[in-house]
Amino acid sequence: MSVSNSLTKTSKNAGLTAYLNQTAVRDQINSIVGSKRGTAFITSIVAAVQNNPMLKDCSNSSILSAALLGESLNLSPSTALSQYWLVPFNNKKTGTKEAVFQLGAAGYRALAMRSGQYRDIDFIVVHEGEYKGRDKYTGKQRFEFIEDDDVRESLPVVGYLAWFELLNGFKKSVYWTKKQMEDHANRYSQAFNLEAYRKIQAGEMPQSEMWKYSSFWYVAFDRMAEKTLIKFLLSKYGILSTELVTAVTSDDAIIKEDGTPNYVETEDVPIEQPKAAKDEAEIIDMPEKEPAPVEQPKEDVDAIAAALFK
Repeated sequence: MSVSNSLTKTSKNAGLTAYLNQTAVRDQINSIVGSKRGTAFITSIVAAVQNNPMLKDCSNSSILSAALLGESLNLSPSTALSQYWLVPFNNKKTGTKEAVFQLGAAGYRALAMRSGQYRDIDFIVVHEGEYKGRDKYTGKQRFEFIEDDDVRESLPVVGYLAWFELLNGFKKSVYWTKKQMEDHANRYSQAFNLEAYRKIQAGEMPQSEMWKYSSFWYVAFDRMAEKTLIKFLLSKYGILSTELVTAVTSDDAIIKEDGTPNYVETEDVPIEQPKAAKDEAEIIDMPEKEPAPVEQPKEDVDAIAAALFK
């Protein structure tokens, strides 16, 4: 039996810890990350599953493949860093649940700055009164940001602005209105409904119904907007290193055991179009009920990893 077939067969039946302890799996990890990094890598996988109990229903091979891609990009799945996530996806085509590799805005920033081509890359939420329209001579958008942070944070959000500057002096920025971002999420996220979002924003959604709206677009709309706009900005106007190309082409995909991405339902969507940049929340299936939190001390996570690579 080939290593690939062995990994697939094991992933269907074993728990994550037992799966990671299989000889074929350990050999695969060691060949990619090295034996010295093996323990830390396993710790990050176990911690990611611990932080999102819904991942336990995903195939072990999809979890490992996505995590190996993140490791190859030298990114961390730590929720504190938010560079990338392993997100559970209900693959209706295969009738299985699989983990999807999803890059965050922090991951895109890290890869861009690591390329050595960028002087700066950033994002800002634009509040009411800060957008001043377009210059009548150049057509470029103009902004005047409120200096008092307390005042500006109290005002409604009207849009989002992302920009970068290359070391050679080239600059580029992209601005989307709040409505553009809402329409984008409503059109391309299966887990997002604009009418429901507006009810939540207005405080009209019953608390008993809130568990249905766990998508990142509901709970962290501005963060999703940040990732969306930075991804679009880089993919259309930026200089893409080999790592950034890999990241852009693998984002929002199930990673196969050979490392190639399977886009599930996103393969026909061009990343360079602002209305077609698929995002994190799209591939999150709504849970039938709110998952109970799984608590596990960090010492236990480290012990698991150490035991697997002792």
